[in-house]
Amino acid sequence: MADVTMPQLGETVTEGTITKWFKQVGDQVAEDEVLFEVSTDKVDSEVPSPAAGYLVEIRVPEGETVDVGVVLAVLGDAPPDGAAGGGGESAAAETPAPAAEASPAAEAPAEVPGPAPSAAPTPPGSGAAAGSEGGGLLLSPVVRRLIAEHELDPASIAGTGAGGRITRSDVQKVIESGRAGSAPSTAPAAPAAAAAAPARAPAAPAPVVRTGERDTSVKLNNIRTRTGEHMVMSKQVSPHVLTAVEVDFEAVERVRRSHGAQWKAEEGFSLTYLPFIARALVDAMRDFPLVNASVGDGELIVHHYVNLAIAVDISFEGLLAPVVRDTDTRRLRAIAREIVDLATRTRTKQLSPDDLVGGTFTITNPGQYGTMLQFPIINQPQVAILSTDGVRRKPVVVTDEHGAESIAIHSVGVLALAWDHRAFDGAYVAAFLDRLRENLETRDWEAEL
Repeated sequence: MADVTMPQLGETVTEGTITKWFKQVGDQVAEDEVLFEVSTDKVDSEVPSPAAGYLVEIRVPEGETVDVGVVLAVLGDAPPDGAAGGGGESAAAETPAPAAEASPAAEAPAEVPGPAPSAAPTPPGSGAAAGSEGGGLLLSPVVRRLIAEHELDPASIAGTGAGGRITRSDVQKVIESGRAGSAPSTAPAAPAAAAAAPARAPAAPAPVVRTGERDTSVKLNNIRTRTGEHMVMSKQVSPHVLTAVEVDFEAVERVRRSHGAQWKAEEGFSLTYLPFIARALVDAMRDFPLVNASVGDGELIVHHYVNLAIAVDISFEGLLAPVVRDTDTRRLRAIAREIVDLATRTRTKQLSPDDLVGGTFTITNPGQYGTMLQFPIINQPQVAILSTDGVRRKPVVVTDEHGAESIAIHSVGVLALAWDHRAFDGAYVAAFLDRLRENLETRDWEAEL
């Protein structure tokens, strides 16, 4: 017999919600076969079975939230007696499973507008912990948020978690009992994002509810709800400004044309504009370090490393922004590999929450759809986010070494930077974007490859 426990899905994660069991009691399970899906306050992940065998018992049904390390199910060498079609031993098997979310696309990275909610990085170096001491109690981020929103006294809530810790289920029971707001709150203040946002939607995928012949009601999923909360908070916190430049990508395009086929044969994915932009970006940051910063408590924290968050679309169901760590130490090929790996793991729910924190700057890439200009929202607590818009063949004026001008057809696109006016002014941004454009237009990309 082998126990299946709630995994530690990230350094800051203390609990998770079972959103779907892929097997029922009595089913045979192979080692590393996806067994269940778990939702945390940062990411949804599909978890493989730790061993091969038969699913003898499911102890935690879908929709329940439990602490890390709690036994979720039991695997055995043989199916349980009378376990046909899932039997009656599983609480999860007694009710139909909720509709699964749309399956992720298997294409190469497809990033679309806007940063992701879960990607909101903790300010690097801040030492963010898994919980927060409130009234002598260790509370997870989700529990802190619920307690603050409903003005509850944590001391009045009986904890059923390990060591008497308060879980999300404990708080929800108090809320449902009608005691919300009945006692003065002694809980610590919620983070800005939580204070400004409505309560989270349930983590489990919601079914489509048809309300009439001409309309369909679709409940917002977890990612959409968290995105909305985070974006509203960001707009309230940062004075947003947009500055954009037009870039001649012809130097990049020549390399893509001449090396694209060989690159795909070697790497297994297409050579896009994104790794070129990322490489040019981190070099420009060396001369304009304030762009790679986070806002702290009345201070600007300038980072001496670049953790680049890349917004990834999940089949139009939402966005996440996993982080390419230490991007400034990588060359173009390594950056491209990491972006593809993160995008693939995002769509197949293989990310851990740690993949989504610690970003110092974000890129969102709607350009694959031919966008002209986008104004993205800053991924707090960062101070800027870059939108890479569509690249098209256009007539441009070119000047030769003798100063003579002529018309040529080049690949041209727009880079748009949304930035926080608390961190710097327009002149600084304009100079930074000019350096980024210069890097893209003049670098010897042939040598880079």
